[in-house]
Amino acid sequence: MRNVVFDIGWVFVHLHTGPFLDFLRRHEADAEDLNSVLTRVALHEHECGRLSGQELLERFAALARRPMDLAAAHESWVGMFELQPAMVRLAEGLSERYRVYLLSNIGDLHWAHLSREYGLHRIGHGALPSFLAGVMKPEAGIYAEAERRFALEPAATVFIDDRPENVRAARGRGWQAIEHTGHAATVSALRALGVAC
Repeated sequence: MRNVVFDIGWVFVHLHTGPFLDFLRRHEADAEDLNSVLTRVALHEHECGRLSGQELLERFAALARRPMDLAAAHESWVGMFELQPAMVRLAEGLSERYRVYLLSNIGDLHWAHLSREYGLHRIGHGALPSFLAGVMKPEAGIYAEAERRFALEPAATVFIDDRPENVRAARGRGWQAIEHTGHAATVSALRALGVAC
């Protein structure tokens, strides 16, 4: 293996979405569950770069029956992350011996926050957020763009992601792939592939 590619959400950061849903409910938005909210605002359009962060916040505000301050909405939207330091240390350690990259479904607001607060953009040797790629996992196009942009040889690349469909898609490109469930299990899976960690 020469390349190790990491997802971000549920790998480097965990997400606590309850406070954001509570914020929407305080503004009398129908926010029973996160998936229905994100479907109504077309989050995929934002994470593919076709909907700006400002437009996303305006769509959240449009769900509410009480006026919503967009700055407060932004603070709530980006305030859902809990860093996983052991995974960050793993990636930083691997980057001394391997080419390490980030490949994540993410919009510009979350990417800017994670870069500013946690310096995730400095991990490894490059990052391809979906809002810049114009396509999201598990679509083949984002993996193909990562191969092109980072000169990845599929057989020499291992991908770490928490979602089974994204893992399957990477394997479909000829990558090795690990379904991330926790630090210890991922380290063991990397070692089984011959990756020194």
